[in-house]
Amino acid sequence: MRSLWWEDHKLVFIDQRHLPFQLRFFEADTDVRVAEAIKKMVVRGAPAIGCAAVYGMVLGEEPEKTARRLRRTRPTAHDLFYAVDYMLEHGCSLDAAHAYVETVIDKCRRIGRVGARLIERGQCILTHCNAGALATVDWGTALAPLRAAKDRDVFVWVDETRPRLQGLLTAWELQQEGIRHALIVDNAAGYYMQRGEVDMVIVGADRIAANYDVANKIGTYEKAVVAHENDVPFYVAAPVSTFDRSIGSGADIRIEERDEVEVTRIFDYGPEQVQNPAFDVTPARYITGIITEDGIITP
Repeated sequence: MRSLWWEDHKLVFIDQRHLPFQLRFFEADTDVRVAEAIKKMVVRGAPAIGCAAVYGMVLGEEPEKTARRLRRTRPTAHDLFYAVDYMLEHGCSLDAAHAYVETVIDKCRRIGRVGARLIERGQCILTHCNAGALATVDWGTALAPLRAAKDRDVFVWVDETRPRLQGLLTAWELQQEGIRHALIVDNAAGYYMQRGEVDMVIVGADRIAANYDVANKIGTYEKAVVAHENDVPFYVAAPVSTFDRSIGSGADIRIEERDEVEVTRIFDYGPEQVQNPAFDVTPARYITGIITEDGIITP
């Protein structure tokens, strides 16, 4: 099952807000509903958000107005903007939307093949956030190499990824694939690296600047710095569409600030001030390589 699909003149999503506890679906028959699904994180992951956006463009009656509505939903992920521009260039047709989605899936499959070359039998790999099939419609980015190499008895450390706990989605996907893994709190990653129990880190990306600085889920920068300190290779897996050549460096990437309730609801307590940045930027100097569908780029 894909994480979203077109059916009976509407877009159907697996509602990721309820996973891994319940499998529920969200239907969108207007561009407003698609924008709601993106904004409220029914769908997550830059490639999947882009795929949702192309169908949102199909459902919208006024292309430019729909484009503005969709672009406002999640400001950091470049695939969203790339997808909207693609549809404006291709007439916002359903055939163009289908073609876009199939291209994304093929790119992720190729990322898996490229990244699998890095993985040796029995290695322990750490990942952060969810960059699997749920985040890309199928295959994934950071999880695609693990899926392609799962016959090598790999083991995956899965960061819980506060505050939205997307690591639970990663653990759920790995369980479906029969890949050995353990869910860990975000602050434990350095502990396992220091003990020599992490051979490699692979994460996804939401936007990559021209100088190869990478924006990804908050906490990624910390993992990269600790990996560097412990001589652990740090890889980013992302399709070429994630590169934003118009942005010189990570300093120019707009970071989405989300509702403070995402942080406070777990405690049922609200301090006077809460900040909740959804992403951070990892400087290129900490990145061993970027795994794309066309090969591995060394920043």
